Amino acid sequence: MLNAIELTTGEAPQLAVIWMHGLGADGHDFEPIVPELRLGIPVRFVFPHAPMRPVTINGGMAMRAWYDILGFDRHAQEDVAGIRASAIAVGELIEREIERGIPSERIVLAGFSQGGAVALQTALREPRPLAGVLALSTYLPLAASLASERSAANAGVPIFMAHGTSDSVLPFSLGESSRRALEALGYVVDWRSYSMAHSVCLEEIGAIGAWLAALPTRRA
Repeated sequence: MLNAIELTTGEAPQLAVIWMHGLGADGHDFEPIVPELRLGIPVRFVFPHAPMRPVTINGGMAMRAWYDILGFDRHAQEDVAGIRASAIAVGELIEREIERGIPSERIVLAGFSQGGAVALQTALREPRPLAGVLALSTYLPLAASLASERSAANAGVPIFMAHGTSDSVLPFSLGESSRRALEALGYVVDWRSYSMAHSVCLEEIGAIGAWLAALPTRRA
């Protein structure tokens, strides 16, 4: 199972958020965001560390990555095996939360950049209903196979997507096209854009906190 950092905002957590970091970062990356969310319910945050693996665009040198990136061009071949392996690993974290007493309907998958791609890949194919998906500055991976692989249990899962209009790593247009692809399949996406680069901002953090707090009334 993936090593992870855990933070709990109170006793007997009512919600679990499994939050995947971006390429080259680690589980500590979004740890400081927890108090800024100002959640009124006890929540367990799980910040897993991606495995160390060679990354092609890093000259083949190893770094923490959920899957290999073969080229900067978003039309480059995707690391299908790596993406699916990370989704399986995240599924194991979902299972552990269920074993610890949090039903799947109270589990959120979240991620930034490459981690957001894994969150989408996992959640939309997960056979158990989830509470929601936070997909930040990211894109939809393996989009061509989603229609045949998606889970009916999460056809109505709440999806929050946010992207910076000045993102030079994953262009804003890529986030928009991913949103449109999801909507074409019937998903309802809460889409937010912010005047920022490949990062997060205070306004976005506030919106995430409000979205998480409202999940019990939003889940179909």
